[in-house]
Amino acid sequence: VAVGARTRVQSHAFICELVTIGEDCFVGHGVMFVNDTFSTGGPARGRKELWRETVIGNRVSIGSNATIMPVRIADDVVIGAGSVVTKDITTPGTYAGNPARRLLASQ
Repeated sequence: VAVGARTRVQSHAFICELVTIGEDCFVGHGVMFVNDTFSTGGPARGRKELWRETVIGNRVSIGSNATIMPVRIADDVVIGAGSVVTKDITTPGTYAGNPARRLLASQ
């Protein structure tokens, strides 16, 4: 695990191996990072070659109880509480839901 400068991680968050978090980020209470996608139909059972990495950009805020699958998240992203991120996020913005989707700003 690599955690950037000035990043805050709240209680009960689970950050597994192969996770990189950028600078000036916030990881809320109970956030769960996942590195085993059960790609063989079940748990990897310690076979690290089956694990996948997650890379979080800078200035990313992740709300409480979100689940982050092995993905890449761009800089300047907000993930809503309880969201499940299943795919890479390449555009800054606010994302929420299961699966997480970009929320459009109201006009």
